[in-house]
Amino acid sequence: MASSRRRLSTTLATVLVLGGAGGLCWIGAEAAATFIEERAAQDVGLALRSAGYGWAEVSTNGLRVRLTGTAPTEVERFRAMTQAANAVDASRIVDEMTVASVEAMTPPAFKVEMLSNDQGISLIGLVPAATDRDAILRGLRGDAPDDQVTDLLETADYDVPELWQASVDFGIEAAQLTDQAKVSIEPGLVVVAALAKDREDKGRLEAALRDALPKGVRLQTSISAPRPVIAPFTLRFAIDDKGARFDACAADDDAARDRIIKAARTAGLERGADCTLGLGAPSPEWGTAAEAAIMAVGQLGAGQVTLSDADVALVVPDGVDPDRFDTAAGELEQALPQGFSLKAVLEKARPKDMGPAIFEATLTETGSLSMKGRIADQQMREAVNSFATSRFDVTQSGLRSDPNVPGGWTVRVVAALEAMDALQSGSVRVTPDLLQVSGMSGDPSATDHAAALLSERLGAGARYSLAIGYDRRLDPALGLPDGDECVARLNTVMSESEIGFEPSSSSIAGDPAPTLDRLAQAMSECAEFQIEAGGHTDSQGSDGFNAELSRGRAQAIVAAMKGAGIDVTNMTSRGYGESQPIATNDTEEGREANRRIEFRLLSPHPVRTDALVTPAAIAGITGQQQPAETPEPVAPMQGPNLPQVQGPNLPDRPALMQGPQLPRSNDQSGMAPMTIGVSEEFESLDAREENLRVPVQTPDADTPRPGPRPEDVAERAANQEDEAKTE
Repeated sequence: MASSRRRLSTTLATVLVLGGAGGLCWIGAEAAATFIEERAAQDVGLALRSAGYGWAEVSTNGLRVRLTGTAPTEVERFRAMTQAANAVDASRIVDEMTVASVEAMTPPAFKVEMLSNDQGISLIGLVPAATDRDAILRGLRGDAPDDQVTDLLETADYDVPELWQASVDFGIEAAQLTDQAKVSIEPGLVVVAALAKDREDKGRLEAALRDALPKGVRLQTSISAPRPVIAPFTLRFAIDDKGARFDACAADDDAARDRIIKAARTAGLERGADCTLGLGAPSPEWGTAAEAAIMAVGQLGAGQVTLSDADVALVVPDGVDPDRFDTAAGELEQALPQGFSLKAVLEKARPKDMGPAIFEATLTETGSLSMKGRIADQQMREAVNSFATSRFDVTQSGLRSDPNVPGGWTVRVVAALEAMDALQSGSVRVTPDLLQVSGMSGDPSATDHAAALLSERLGAGARYSLAIGYDRRLDPALGLPDGDECVARLNTVMSESEIGFEPSSSSIAGDPAPTLDRLAQAMSECAEFQIEAGGHTDSQGSDGFNAELSRGRAQAIVAAMKGAGIDVTNMTSRGYGESQPIATNDTEEGREANRRIEFRLLSPHPVRTDALVTPAAIAGITGQQQPAETPEPVAPMQGPNLPQVQGPNLPDRPALMQGPQLPRSNDQSGMAPMTIGVSEEFESLDAREENLRVPVQTPDADTPRPGPRPEDVAERAANQEDEAKTE
């Protein structure tokens, strides 16, 4: 019994000892695990916070490290995982982080650039994934050379921004309007940088872009045109009793233009001056030659100098002291660069009456031409009539033959008609001592062009008077709308607007500001036209009520336009009631269409609040030419030991580098020819007039001839010759 108790006590003690040891082990393991979890959480948390990933949350479960939280991007989530793996073993990390949704992220800046040139069209940029890229390519292939369209677009899966599709469609249309352009497209904004063919093409392109611009889309343009080719390259500066002025001014670059204008101001020019930058200058020293010529006129205080290509003509009135004239002409000749030639003339008093010969022509705004006056003979009259018919609608020709007209008269008449061709309306008057051109043109440089043309056609010494006014309404380069276009724009705005009226009232409902903004844009160049705002209603209500309601609504629109700062001086309002429906009144849709405001053009002719400025007459003399026969001896040109070239049977002549203006080239490209070392003679007006007559051809080997005579005729002719010899 005692033995059994001892064995029980031993067993119990063993159990107690083992249980106590196990409990101590469990407590130690628990403490160790807790320490490891806390230490891992501290290390990972510190690593993430130090790297800027405070959005990540850390928790532990034994050896496992659990990461939660919302990462801004997938890249940020990956970087947080990498940073945590630097603190603990990567196998212990449990990734339960999420990434912010695509909808919550800021969409990228969508943009497309279209580059078009002779090689094709290239598309570069980022577009929404929903964009129909095939439609874009189809819209451009028909206008690309050889259908070459390079697609370098990338896509992003985001919502399509507002006005994106309207901007893309307008950008495609803009790219189709020009061959060389860069079109940048953003939501609500289209930027067009293009190269136009000329000034008029630039105006047409800008007008077409404005007309096609969708509502809500902004347009920025940077359209440039190449410099015009000026032939002949002309500058004319004069000082008379009206002061100093430019009749024509051309420069080859900005530096030359600045020098020319500075010299003119020094010579006494007070009002503004503008020189056309163009191509075709005969020498890089054009600015130096023009500056010296202007200073010579300024030194004399009166006179006129004309530079026509490399020919310089200085014409001074008879009141100038001859010694001063000789000094100024000598200094100018020394100052002119190499290649320029000078012809200086001191005028003598001329009789005022040089004969009764007069030619007059009048051109109306509708393009009809009437002529009257003297002409040399029947053949010259037919030549003038033929030329006029080729340029104008000749409605009356009262030309009379007069063999006593001065020599070269027909050439002067044809030159006057050719100068008139640049006018919209006007008249010319030709007398033996003066050629007058007056009228209106849509070309701001019409006076310069007319002066250059007369100089080219008539040679040196021909007096002219130009009074050509500029009417911006006639300028095709500005692309101004006519009356019909203005009305079409206004009606388009009203048809697309959401403007309305209170039921059975003329009070405007809602906010009319967006519509008024578009009406203001449409009226920006249309205020001069007489336009009627007509109100229309449906058939509901009495005739009298509808007429009064439509009139009140039309007046309300005009009053709102006036209140928005739109010039409605020439706009009237009228109510038509239900008298002019455009749809059936049996349906609600038809009645809604009939309730409208419609604009109508009252007159195609603009009303000018300020009368056009009467152009001041500009008097001048065409550029003087160096006579080809009996040239005056001049000092030889000094050069680097160039040998003297001698030709067979040539008379001795001094070495010259001067000559008259070259005759007009038949080249229609517009480029001015350049000839070095060749002296060509400018035909006199008499000689040029003879060229207008039908020439008598000299037979050659290719000229058709009659066949041989019959034998009996030949025998009789031979017998007659023998008898004649016998006698």
